Amino acid sequence: MPPTPPAPGPVRPAAVVNAEIRELVLSCGGWLYGDTRSRYEVLVAEWTRASAAEGDIVEAA
Repeated sequence: MPPTPPAPGPVRPAAVVNAEIRELVLSCGGWLYGDTRSRYEVLVAEWTRASAAEGDIVEAA
């Protein structure tokens, strides 16, 4: 079953999402398959939005 996208609302801080990504990757030994891979992709998308909201992402020229 595909992961449920995060509900609209306040964006979690990028550092919090990054810590969750690190924990996920470490917990599976770096092997991202199935549900773990899906969760990772959701978290990366959330981290991207959070980083953009915080002004941490700069577009390439």
